[in-house]
Amino acid sequence: MVDLDSEVPPLPPRYRFRDLLLGDQGWQSDDRVQVEFYMNENTFKERLKLFFIKNQRSSLRIRLFNFSLKLLSCFLYIVRVLLDDPTQGLGCKELNRSCSINQNYTPGTIDWSPIIWVNRSLPLWGLQVSVAVISLFETLLLSYLSYKGNIWEQILRIPFLLEIINAVPFIITIFWPVLRNLFIPVFLNCWLAKHALENMINDLHRAIQRTQSAMFNQVLILISTLLCLIFTCICGIQHLERAGNRLTLFDSLYFCIVTFSTVGFGDVTPKIWPSKLLVVIMICVALVVLPIQFEQLAYLWMERQKSGGNYSRYRAQTEKHVVLCVSSLKIDLLMDFLNEFYAHPRLQDYYVVILCPTEMDAQVRRVLQIPMWSQRVIYLQGSALKDQDLLRAKMDDAEACFILSSRCEVDRTAADHQTILRAWAVKDFAPNCPLYVQILKPENKFHIKFADHVVCEEEFKYAMLALNCICPATSTLITLLVHTSRGQTAPWEAFRQLTGTKQTLNRDCQQSPEQWQKMYGRCSGNEVYHINLEESTFFAEYEGKSFTYASFHAHKKFGVCLIGVRKEDNKNILLNPGPRYIMSSTDICFYINITKEENSAFKKQEKHRKNHESKLSYHGASRLPVHSIIASMGTVAIDLQDTGCRASSGATLALPPDGGKEGRRPSIAPVLEVADSSSLQTCDLLSDQSEDETTPSDDEVSAGLEYAKGYPPYSPYIGSSPTFCHLLHEKVPFCCLRLDKGCQHNYYEDAKAYGFKNKLIIVAAETAGNGLYNFIVPLRAYYRPKKELNPIVLLLDNPPDMHFLDAICWFPMVYYMVGSIDNLDDLLRCGVTFAANMVVVDKESTMSAEEDYMADAKTIVNVQTLFRLFSSLSIITELTHPANMRFMQFRAKDCYSLALSKLEKKEREKGSNLAFMFRLPFAAGRVFSISMLDTLLYQSFVKDYMISITRLLLGLDTTPGSGFLCSMKITEEDLWIRTYARLYQKLCSSTGDIPIGVYRTESQKLATSESREMASQSQISISVEEWEDTKDTKEQFSYRGNHRNSTSSDQSDHPLLRRKSMQWARRLSRRAPRHSGKTAEKINQQRMNLYRRSERQELAELVKNRMKHLGLSPAGYDEMNDHQNTLSYILINPSPDTRLELNDIVYLIRPDPLTYVPNAAPSRKDSFCNTVGQDTREETQL
Repeated sequence: MVDLDSEVPPLPPRYRFRDLLLGDQGWQSDDRVQVEFYMNENTFKERLKLFFIKNQRSSLRIRLFNFSLKLLSCFLYIVRVLLDDPTQGLGCKELNRSCSINQNYTPGTIDWSPIIWVNRSLPLWGLQVSVAVISLFETLLLSYLSYKGNIWEQILRIPFLLEIINAVPFIITIFWPVLRNLFIPVFLNCWLAKHALENMINDLHRAIQRTQSAMFNQVLILISTLLCLIFTCICGIQHLERAGNRLTLFDSLYFCIVTFSTVGFGDVTPKIWPSKLLVVIMICVALVVLPIQFEQLAYLWMERQKSGGNYSRYRAQTEKHVVLCVSSLKIDLLMDFLNEFYAHPRLQDYYVVILCPTEMDAQVRRVLQIPMWSQRVIYLQGSALKDQDLLRAKMDDAEACFILSSRCEVDRTAADHQTILRAWAVKDFAPNCPLYVQILKPENKFHIKFADHVVCEEEFKYAMLALNCICPATSTLITLLVHTSRGQTAPWEAFRQLTGTKQTLNRDCQQSPEQWQKMYGRCSGNEVYHINLEESTFFAEYEGKSFTYASFHAHKKFGVCLIGVRKEDNKNILLNPGPRYIMSSTDICFYINITKEENSAFKKQEKHRKNHESKLSYHGASRLPVHSIIASMGTVAIDLQDTGCRASSGATLALPPDGGKEGRRPSIAPVLEVADSSSLQTCDLLSDQSEDETTPSDDEVSAGLEYAKGYPPYSPYIGSSPTFCHLLHEKVPFCCLRLDKGCQHNYYEDAKAYGFKNKLIIVAAETAGNGLYNFIVPLRAYYRPKKELNPIVLLLDNPPDMHFLDAICWFPMVYYMVGSIDNLDDLLRCGVTFAANMVVVDKESTMSAEEDYMADAKTIVNVQTLFRLFSSLSIITELTHPANMRFMQFRAKDCYSLALSKLEKKEREKGSNLAFMFRLPFAAGRVFSISMLDTLLYQSFVKDYMISITRLLLGLDTTPGSGFLCSMKITEEDLWIRTYARLYQKLCSSTGDIPIGVYRTESQKLATSESREMASQSQISISVEEWEDTKDTKEQFSYRGNHRNSTSSDQSDHPLLRRKSMQWARRLSRRAPRHSGKTAEKINQQRMNLYRRSERQELAELVKNRMKHLGLSPAGYDEMNDHQNTLSYILINPSPDTRLELNDIVYLIRPDPLTYVPNAAPSRKDSFCNTVGQDTREETQL
């Protein structure tokens, strides 16, 4: 290698730094030439221009001096007028002219001498001459410095002409003393003062680097113009009337005010025609100049109304405010933010400053004019990328800045780029302002890691939709937890009038439709709160005890659900750390309750209350909570009960008749204060999902189901949290990931040919975005049992990219297929007939529409088609607008849905931000909108832990020692538990699980229920007997009414029956007017049942014919098994005495299985490469 030091010779001594600065004689003999730059700025003219014009501060001083000089000249003119006496006629005597000053004024004749000559004393003349000389010299100098080649442009300027008129005559009087008393209109200097004031303001803005509002500048110009007009008119009339009425300055002021105000008393009027002409000229000038000024002022006022003006600096320093930055402000977004932000009592005094680049639309303007919002919400039109607009919003003094993305943009990546730039601009302008950022694409999240709180829509959306498939209605559960609510209830009397039902219990002790809404609405008020353990009344007594012991007894005593903790010296939140975790006094406890402990009042129950409760009979799940009495407003009164555990054996824990089976424990073990290893047994209610089989079965070995556990070796985007998952030992070739096309490795071309043991989960999306990766990870998490893993089929409109296939090829049973949900053949090929769940993701290309709410039109119609074709399929749909969920599974003539629609409108009129919560699809978790999670970002301003807890619940983050969300189903063998409190005790004492809610499914006891339908069909057969005395037909129809689940092929074999049914329906319609109102309604319902059944048969025939055409067996298609007559809802943290019912699904937070495995922590850090090489026994040790 060549030595560089040897090639570069050192500088000779004469090129030292000192010589270069000072110079030496050696340069003369050198070939180098010294060049001086910017020589043009060294001339005398450029130096003067730099001082008088270019330099901001020196130019401002010059302007201020010029303005003061003009005001001084006007003041000297007023002094001269006050000292002057028009009767002396000094100017006439000096010129030896014959003047008759003392003669009386006669109309028609004008004595011009008082107008031409004035009395000017020598000192006053000297001052005015000095001012004139200085002014003229400054004007000529500035004209010379600003000269650009056109001299007439400088001479013909109005300020230059006025300066010549006011200054040159005074200079002439120096050389010609006879003209010393000549009248000079010095009062015109007021217009030069106005011009100097405008220039001075402009220089002031440049000097202090702060721009005043255009409104302030225009108001200042208008006032100065008006003052100049009045001053000119006053001085002109006063001087001209020296030859007339000889008015004083005050008389002239009085006349001008009366004239310009159009009052015109007439007591003071000009007498000679020059003064009258001046009045006419001034009025004409005022009529031309002032309207122009007012028009500009009105225009600026309208522009200011659009842009919003500025947020006061004084208010920013004395009051608290937050800034909301959005690309476009919609009324739904605004109301969601305001309702959620101001739902917290301590935020009532905050101001909200909205910074938006678009003009405020009419709906937003009407809302912001409401007194409740007009005093607290300020709209500023501007960009977050401009420092001036950030200064207007006082971003540096803001308590927080919320930056929201525009999810309705066609290009969501471009919307994220705009959000990133806004976040960077705010961070650069106000580094100490907390940032709350909403991003759309997960691959863009790492650009804004510096933000205090970040919510990525696609991450949360896909993780929530994935959990909906294994824990029903997880989306509804999370939505209710992150919304601030006091527990909404509907007007039940109105609802009963709309539906025609009574609030009674049936013989099965099931509550009426009003009652389920009452329980659901009451439990929806539960939220997540936090408190320090040593300061808490709920949890202080459990210091030094296990977490499960504290959670169980706090729920039993206070009705609160303890779900997690955080150590004082650790930022990580642990959800259900398990019975081995010991509570410390410095721990932060996170719990679910109607309200936080600080807003609760406690009162001790009397002892006889307990005896009275033991005598009360239980009335089923409709019974109101007794452990937690919730008030709709104000504080919450919580009754304290005895914390002692119930006896392990007693009448209250009597087992059902089959309770003596082998393996069933006769009673529930108590929850230990400090857990030991013997207490951690597998729960009898369900199998331990975290346990892996150590010995694979023969079927698994033959099918190649030996999965490994480890971290995915490839992530499709930067910033994804590593998750321990079930993985394959070797990645699947890309050709094998295609479900509908065979390859050299397998010849399957449809989902049926694969012979999956578990039902499918189908995801219909437009493109395979990086967020779809978060749908797969929760369904392949390590704590999911291998035998319960559902195959995942991605139904994509566009083929996926190679990098996405690289990410999913390591996961077992994940396939994709190019197709669309509006194509029946594609649905049948991907296995929709034996799918457990169908997830329909909102398409990005349809999120923007000319009419906002029409963005969901295609998705809603396609889902409705799926609902009609495959009524037994569980469909989970994502919508853009929450208001459109009323169209999901739409049935136009369903009385119950119509009643709910009217209730929703009433709730919306009351200003509820969860008016749609009583809609059956939302309550059942079958519909979801990502905009409902906007409140998660808003709540983080008060609850900075909500995003972390939500990510842990959804499986987006995994913290060692933190639990995960799962569910269990209550079967007939589990009904001996009876109540939610006993279930809580059973889970805490056995597996350490913490239940947080119940998902309940009931039958609708309305006109759409099965009993009503069968009854109506029997009534049809009776009515038919009046017209058709055919015994065979009657028996066939009765047989049809008693066998609703018969297939359409049976009906197709009897075309006569279908034809007769339509004839009966027509006859019923003709005879309907003879009956009363109730009878007509029943007959109409019977006719609709016949029509509905016939339509169902036609749809079933269509599906079966397509299946036969594609070579698929129609055996698995059951078109008559649907869930139209059921309703489902969530009870978050129900009261301890809530009765469990059959098929209830309980939400659980299960402890981390690896917490109980010895040496688990080091094993979790192993890479996937180390994991795939281990055998099955070694994998279990993870």
